[in-house]
Amino acid sequence: MTHAPISAHVRLANEIAVQFRHRDPATAAEEIAAHIRAFWDPRMRARLIADAETGNSELDPLIVSVAALLPPPVVRVSE
Repeated sequence: MTHAPISAHVRLANEIAVQFRHRDPATAAEEIAAHIRAFWDPRMRARLIADAETGNSELDPLIVSVAALLPPPVVRVSE
């Protein structure tokens, strides 16, 4: 049985969650959300939010709570 590879944005978000695991969960979620708002491409944020909303089981539970703190990014579509 083979498994599909984990998406890059899911892997990256989960790696960030590991770095914040020693902190209070609410504080960690706020700090990770601030990091993602500042440094992630809006398309990556949109995919992360969508994955959290659809219950992607590969997401760390801390990242699911982070996604709830992120406003939907404005993604411009080129004509």
